[in-house]
Amino acid sequence: MRLTDSLEEQELLENVLERSKPNIPAECKGLHYLLATPFRYTPYPHGSRFRRAGQREGAFYGSETVETVIAELCFYRLLFFAESPGTLLPTVPVEHTIFAVDCAAELSLNLNVPPLNQYSNLWRHPVNYGPCQDLADKARQAGIQAIRYCSVRDPKGGTDCALLSASAFADPNPRSLQTWHVFPGTYSVRVWCESPRVAYEFVPDDFSNDPRLMPIRQPPPTPLRHRGQPPNRDGAPGARRRKAPPPGP
Repeated sequence: MRLTDSLEEQELLENVLERSKPNIPAECKGLHYLLATPFRYTPYPHGSRFRRAGQREGAFYGSETVETVIAELCFYRLLFFAESPGTLLPTVPVEHTIFAVDCAAELSLNLNVPPLNQYSNLWRHPVNYGPCQDLADKARQAGIQAIRYCSVRDPKGGTDCALLSASAFADPNPRSLQTWHVFPGTYSVRVWCESPRVAYEFVPDDFSNDPRLMPIRQPPPTPLRHRGQPPNRDGAPGARRRKAPPPGP
């Protein structure tokens, strides 16, 4: 249902909606809304890896490569449908924007190198965020602005970064914006971009370290072969490539 009939009415509606939102924190003044949003709103009831539920201080999460971003996105799409089995799958792809940001943190932590990497079992736990949230609380108290860590969701072990302060942004605007199409299915999520033309597909087994995806995992297919026929050279039949060909026009 259309709510406005002109740009003037649309602007009026946007202003009404803006007044209903939380105030923009002082450190976010002048930031593009994509950068300011994680510091403006409190997280969902269960919090996130470096931010407690209901915590006022924000956290901006990013990845060093697009593929790691896609892996993170696909995991949470699969998790959503695993935890809400009655939800209907979308019939058309959903558009998402991936963008780059410039950062310049004066103080940061790197959980991928000594001495903190010796506790990687705590930082990389798929479900229990408690140790990471404890670390983030102490980091904020010490004025640390960023935490670099290994992605828990990317099967290739890409690197993520959590900005604990909006002051870590070196530029108030995002750059290199790309439109990606996300299409969840029953047992996989397909994601593709038209420019550059590239596509990926992830299945629950790509995230086998998280037990929450168990309800939507498929059993491995049983190979049908004549007696004495050797297995294929790749081992188990039906192996899925993580990088998929882009869909046709």
